[in-house]
Amino acid sequence: MTQRLHLVFGGELLDPTRSVFKDVDDIHIVGMFPDYQSAYDAWKAEAQRTVDNAHMRYFIAHIHRLRDEKAETSATEELG
Repeated sequence: MTQRLHLVFGGELLDPTRSVFKDVDDIHIVGMFPDYQSAYDAWKAEAQRTVDNAHMRYFIAHIHRLRDEKAETSATEELG
């Protein structure tokens, strides 16, 4: 079975109309999840917990899209 890893993270934005964090050192890493549904559930819980702060945003990053499993090496491995 192929894993489709997803990262859930968020924090306070400078402006709620843009995705620029106020302080990148203060980004909340919720966690890494093995599938979209569990990542979505975690994202939704954090988004609802912080609903009173219009500047707080949480995101789901599709980590599995950073890697091409069919290639001998991926672009991310070439960076190292």
